[in-house]
Amino acid sequence: MDRKTRRDEVRRILALSTEEMVKEANGQLILFPTLDEVYDYLAEEMVNEFAKAAAGNEIVSFIMPVGPTQPYRLMAEKINYRSLNLKNVRFFFMDEYVDDEKDELIPMTNPLSFRGQIGPLLFNRIRPELMMPANQIIFPTPENIKDLPKMIADAGGIECCYGGIGIHGHVAFNEPGPGVKDSDPRILEINEFTRTIDSTRHRGVGGNLENFPRRAITMGMKQCLEARRMLLMTRNESTEFLWANTILRIAALGMPGDDYPVTHARFHKNLQIVSDLGTAAKPKFNI
Repeated sequence: MDRKTRRDEVRRILALSTEEMVKEANGQLILFPTLDEVYDYLAEEMVNEFAKAAAGNEIVSFIMPVGPTQPYRLMAEKINYRSLNLKNVRFFFMDEYVDDEKDELIPMTNPLSFRGQIGPLLFNRIRPELMMPANQIIFPTPENIKDLPKMIADAGGIECCYGGIGIHGHVAFNEPGPGVKDSDPRILEINEFTRTIDSTRHRGVGGNLENFPRRAITMGMKQCLEARRMLLMTRNESTEFLWANTILRIAALGMPGDDYPVTHARFHKNLQIVSDLGTAAKPKFNI
């Protein structure tokens, strides 16, 4: 989409009331009064899908993010409370940071590592007898990157793609760019929009852009869009740091375009976007 058309569109959708936005989204947008309710809904939806898998005879695959991190504690509690065995669940994780100069994942000891974070966030909280086998936990790596599409196809496809939406509409690390809708797993340069927002959002980094990773490995947008269901979310994480109001509206109402990759999900047959009322509110100024 050309820039003038997109700018005019953004001004239009930012002028909508929350009620008008929800109506125009035709059931694809779900809003809750608080973030705690958003996180509980996401955890409950994921655990319900895992319960369906547990009741069947086949392993069911999901594309999973590491962030947003808040639902994972709730998910672990629900899994343990229900004694839900995950032996029929396979996780394909979305992405990971890559060394700036060589095609190697950053070490798990790096505080930014998604592989390093997911244990304390989720897996270490689940009773060991309920965990899926280790070979059903798959991160994209330089070694498996070319095999991931076939691995997913051989596994029967993805039941649901879960994920957050970045400030420039990225899902996983699928940044804006020509042909992003049809992209496969790859290593890429992270754009400066994403690096800036992530270096300020990540607790403890303090906006260290100089040393924040410049590259990542990601599941392709194609694999995300081919999931039988997509459940995406975005939110402001405080009342002072208001960055997500616009991208929520673009994700829910924007016309598809490579400038905001999440818009390619608009016409997915089973899409839900979840957020809270604060993030759904109109910005103070429609510039």
